[in-house]
Amino acid sequence: MPSLYFCQPHAKNQGMLRAVLSVQECERVASRAVITYVGEEFPNPAGGEENRDFAVLSIASNETTEQWRPGYYRLDSDLMEINKALRELAR
Repeated sequence: MPSLYFCQPHAKNQGMLRAVLSVQECERVASRAVITYVGEEFPNPAGGEENRDFAVLSIASNETTEQWRPGYYRLDSDLMEINKALRELAR
């Protein structure tokens, strides 16, 4: 199942597991963010120019779809907005 991590560079957070999602849930949560495929290695939160919080979505090779290839995706959105999307999944 896809995993969602929250990264907070200012807090020296290297990526905290926030949720484990189905592919359908993943699509609903990711629809609220700008999505960038970053490759097959977890991105280094401290390696960028920006010090903004972001989320990382991990897709395993056995979870791929036409939309999702295996690897890591950066979700650029306010983490509160992503949290809101996660709460809505529970309803």
